[in-house]
Amino acid sequence: MSELLNKESVKRVQEFIKKFDPNLKILVLDTTARTAKDAANSLKCELGAIVKSLVFRAESDFLICLVAGDKRCSLNKLKKILDKKDVSMANADEVKVNTGFSIGGVAPVGHLKKLNILIDKSLSRFQYIYGAAGHPDCVFKITYSELIKLTNGSEREIIK
Repeated sequence: MSELLNKESVKRVQEFIKKFDPNLKILVLDTTARTAKDAANSLKCELGAIVKSLVFRAESDFLICLVAGDKRCSLNKLKKILDKKDVSMANADEVKVNTGFSIGGVAPVGHLKKLNILIDKSLSRFQYIYGAAGHPDCVFKITYSELIKLTNGSEREIIK
């Protein structure tokens, strides 16, 4: 499994989180974390402690919303926050071009392009949360306050 740590997308996340805090480590799971439910099962944690990194297209811009695994992002709230009429989920190609990650392994950091990041406050109810680390079998563990600092994201209420 350690060969996953040599994948370019995983190395990008590793370098980013190590600069922030040398103690943060990427965990390679024995079972997949492609979905939030898979990740929670693999980590034996609550579904809500999994950070879903959702990529949205807002007219011609792209952004990432970090949402608890047990919540759903509200397009209506996003439209109001962004003051944009046309907001939708990005397709797989748009996700890959903007983040450098494939769906299922989109990390909260280490994106190819600079993206605005919104973090839903519902993640704050957990002592530790887990974000994808560039591959569906790789995650990293972090606190909510560290995630805000790491991503330079804005705390918002963006769930339904």
